[in-house]
Amino acid sequence: MHVLKFDWNPITGIDIVGNFKLHFYSLMWVVAFIIGWYIMKRIFTKEKVSLDYLDPLFIYTVLATMLGARLGHVLFYQSELISQDFFSIFLPFKFKGGFEFTGFQGLASHGAAIGIIIGMYLYRKKYKYKSLLWVLDRVVISVASGAIFIRIGNFINSEIIGKVTESGLGVRFIQDEYYKSQITQLTGIKDVQQAYNAVTENPQFAELLEKVPYRHPAQLYESFCYIFVFLILWYFYSKTKKRDQTGFLFGLFLILLWTIRFFVEFTKEPQGDEYINWANLNTGQWLSIPFIIIGLYFMFVYKPKTAVK
Repeated sequence: MHVLKFDWNPITGIDIVGNFKLHFYSLMWVVAFIIGWYIMKRIFTKEKVSLDYLDPLFIYTVLATMLGARLGHVLFYQSELISQDFFSIFLPFKFKGGFEFTGFQGLASHGAAIGIIIGMYLYRKKYKYKSLLWVLDRVVISVASGAIFIRIGNFINSEIIGKVTESGLGVRFIQDEYYKSQITQLTGIKDVQQAYNAVTENPQFAELLEKVPYRHPAQLYESFCYIFVFLILWYFYSKTKKRDQTGFLFGLFLILLWTIRFFVEFTKEPQGDEYINWANLNTGQWLSIPFIIIGLYFMFVYKPKTAVK
């Protein structure tokens, strides 16, 4: 395996019983939320905010993120689920074509962002120890750290794949190229994972492997860039007085994260139906632009009417 040219055919989860599978993608979400909780605990402790507010914040954040991400994906990329498999929108199961535990798949980051903002608004209405923007300025630090792991989960799942490269370098996503039923039929091997493994390991199936194109590992591009988003936010929060400028960190987060998303989208394949596709920009890029504009507003224009309490 060459670092710039390799085949990707991982075990995506652990079979527990029956159709239930513990997906590593789901574990990445768990890791993201746990690390986010510890970051917020450190912030609360540093600023002498009661930890009684921490667990409710965690619950609001988890629910807002998951609901927003799922509904965002359905509305922006897969609206046919509303009529074809409605309950799969809210449950980690697929019902159409046979019952199957899938975990929470099909999650849109734009929807998650909107969900988090709404969730923090509702949280602030109940817990009024600080302003809404105080909460957002700090929550985005945890969100940035979580985004790193979510994109790693996407890579493990061979989803949100990149476009075919012209250089012959990149990653061959075996499991994206061949569907489960397709790979078992082509190889004659009933076990799906063994069938995938045969494509990469058995010379008998070299022709199947050669048909898989090399693609940009767009998920890893994003994950790597988000490391710097987190580090930049943490620097401004912990080393400068910008943490006291209401809305600054929130705005900085929006600009950094969605600018990265805008440019990485040039290397990605479409994610489902592209409902917005103007001026050679895809749905993800057009949805990113408003967030960038909002970020610029909070960084350079916004002035709080009253002091933060």
